[in-house]
Amino acid sequence: MKKILIINGHPDAESFNYAISDAYKRGAEQSAAEVKGINIRELDFNPNLQFGYRKRTELEPDLLEAQEKIKWADHLVWVYPVWWGSVPAIMKGFIDRVFLPGFAFKKREGSVWWDKFLSGKTARLISTLDQPVWFYRLVNGAPSNYAMKKLTMNFVGVKKVGITTIGPLRLSKEEWRKKKLAMVQRLGKENR
Repeated sequence: MKKILIINGHPDAESFNYAISDAYKRGAEQSAAEVKGINIRELDFNPNLQFGYRKRTELEPDLLEAQEKIKWADHLVWVYPVWWGSVPAIMKGFIDRVFLPGFAFKKREGSVWWDKFLSGKTARLISTLDQPVWFYRLVNGAPSNYAMKKLTMNFVGVKKVGITTIGPLRLSKEEWRKKKLAMVQRLGKENR
């Protein structure tokens, strides 16, 4: 049975991103996968990696629990809006504080290389936009997708990373949104 962790990075519980998370979860549960979730907005933590890696900041209980869920999961599903070409500040802070040396990776002594501690996991990135998807990819180069896939997931060993970008949300109609939710539910059912 596949173990799936859905991580929602939107700070607003009434956002379409929460409907996306719910749709993915419904699909995954139809496939008999075991599903857990993290809604970053509900966690009690300081998102500032105050000292970088120079000095350790103790992890809050919610972040320790998040690390346990990440270790448990086979498949990580990230749901987030693209803001200013990146992820929301609270999600970035979550990544900074959770994906630490010793948990997600370890730099090798005297080397520019590192060991990846989350190898063997897969991921799906589901991002939402207020611009057309083609514009985000062709004109802007899909910076948040690139950063999440290459510079975060691949960096810690998650190699197989699928990307689903949904947009434009702004001015979208209810029927269009229902089709997108049905597509996300299918992804969940296929555990992709």
